[in-house]
Parts: sequence; structure tokens; C-alpha cells
Amino acid sequence: MKKITLYILLLFCSYGYTQELNLPVWTQYLADNPFIISPTYAGIGDNFRVRANGLTQWVGIKNAPDNQALYADVRIANRTGIGLSMYNDRNGNTRQKGAKLSYAHHLMLSYTEKMYLSFGLSYNINSFRIAIEDFQSIDGNPIDDPAITDDRSRTNHNFDVGALFRYKDFYASLNANNILQKDIDDFFGAEPGDLLNFQLYSGLIITNKTNKDIEYEPSVFYQLYWSDKRSSTDINFKTRWFNRQGDYFWVGGSYRFLNDQFFKPLNIGPMAGIMRNGYYFAYSYQITINDLTAFNSGTHSITIGIEFLQGASNCECTIGTSWRKYR
Repeated sequence: MKKITLYILLLFCSYGYTQELNLPVWTQYLADNPFIISPTYAGIGDNFRVRANGLTQWVGIKNAPDNQALYADVRIANRTGIGLSMYNDRNGNTRQKGAKLSYAHHLMLSYTEKMYLSFGLSYNINSFRIAIEDFQSIDGNPIDDPAITDDRSRTNHNFDVGALFRYKDFYASLNANNILQKDIDDFFGAEPGDLLNFQLYSGLIITNKTNKDIEYEPSVFYQLYWSDKRSSTDINFKTRWFNRQGDYFWVGGSYRFLNDQFFKPLNIGPMAGIMRNGYYFAYSYQITINDLTAFNSGTHSITIGIEFLQGASNCECTIGTSWRKYR
């Protein structure tokens, strides 16, 4: 038991060093909202799209990470889109809030081949705080330390840039996140300043030849942290069923692993979602495959959304790839 407790403490410490401006991406982007990953998706689609996401990690472990986020994007011109994302994250005694304001421009490379190229930029503002009022000793009593006199907070600014290539039903986006060095604080002597990380997201929409109301979507998500070259990969698969009104239901699964440990998955789990009359709901479950498995019931994520102000697009390059009703 002592070994497991030590493992959990070390895990939370290492997670805290990478948490600031590097909130982990789980499977929220698979809830038909790739804008979570890349600003280049802002404005792709003929409506105002809003998604709210709640994620509770490692249910059963006290003070485990908990996250809430809101995402919205809309097309404002024939080839231009904007988006906004806001989040609130709690991990142990750390608190993090932030927002991203995104801009995307979409180009048509070939009308007949349905080949498009998009560029995106996000401005990020992030507030990171250590909640000293929640400090407790081992016996559960509050810690009264006269040396701690403020809330140990810091606000940072940064930028993300990205590009998205689409060819018929194939898509691939590449992002560089947190491209600026972080303003180093004095809380910890080993605090990292280089938070740059790269994200590659790619997939393919495959329509069932015998029933065009069914489509399949295999995809892959790769993330690399530049400072220490840590990297992970998600392998995903989804199936959608459509009705004549364009509403749909989907199910899928995701398998995440460190790239030097393919047969030792970090997380694995199913997911499902439904779109009905412009309203959206999705749920995903992830079980962590490590020593924490016996102490938690997994990670749960719920997404709700709405799509409205739908209007015909004047440019093919803003028509979505992943949604049959837009094609």
C-alpha cells in the first residue's frame, strides 16, 4: 500500500510540472469537435457550433484532476472562421483557468478534387494558481504556515499555430502549441520554461458502399513535447449511422499509448454520441492501465452541444469533412 501511495504522489507531482498551459487532451476531440485540437477547424461547417465538456479523471482518487471547458466557433465570411475556448481545471492543490481566441482562414486548392488548405492561429491566456487554502497535513488538518502569505498565482500568454490539409474525405492537421517560452516563476527550482508541443491529427471518412447512410472514421492523434521528447499516440475508430434528416448516432473506441510502449496502453475505452435536431450529446469512458487501476473507476467525459444559425456556404472550403449533412 505504501508503494502505491508513493506512486500516486509522484504521479501527481510529475503531472503538476506539465499541467500549466499543457492541459492533457483526452478524447473530447472525438465528440465531433476537432476545434479542441486545432484552431484551423474554426468556421468549418455551415453553423454556429457550441460544445461544453466535463471531464473527471481517475474517479475514486481524492483530488484527482477535474476539468470543464466550453468551445464555440463560427464562420464569419466565405473563407474565414473564428472560435473561442474557455476552460477551468483543478488538479490536487493547483487551479488553472484560461481562454483561447482563434482565427482560421480556408483556401481552395482544387474545386474538382475537393482539396483545401487551412491556416489557424490562437492567442492563449492562462492563469495558474496554487490553492494554499486547501493545504492539509497528513492527519487532514489545515496547514498554517506563516511563510505562505499569498496565493502563488501567475498569468501567462502564448500562441498556437496550425495548418490543416483536406483532400476529399482525408484530413490531416499539424499544430505547434505554446510557441513562446514561458515566463519562469520562482515557485520551483526545476520549473520548465519550454512548453512547446506538437500535435498531429489525421483520419479518413469511409462511406459504406452498400449503405451510404453508414460511414467509418479511423483516425490517429500524435502529441510530442519538445523539451524532453515525450510522445504519445491515440488510435481511434468511429462508426456513424445517419437518417434522412441528417441526424446521426455514432459509437467508437480509443487506444492511447506511449510511443515506446505500444503494447502497454495508457488508456483504453469506448465512446458514443448522438446528434438530433441540432442538439448533441456524447459520452466517453477511459480506463487507465497502470498501478492506479485498482484504486479508481476510470475517467469519464461528457459532451453536450448545440448547432444553430445554419446557412448555406458560399465556398466549398468551409464545408466540413466529418459531417455527412454538410457534403
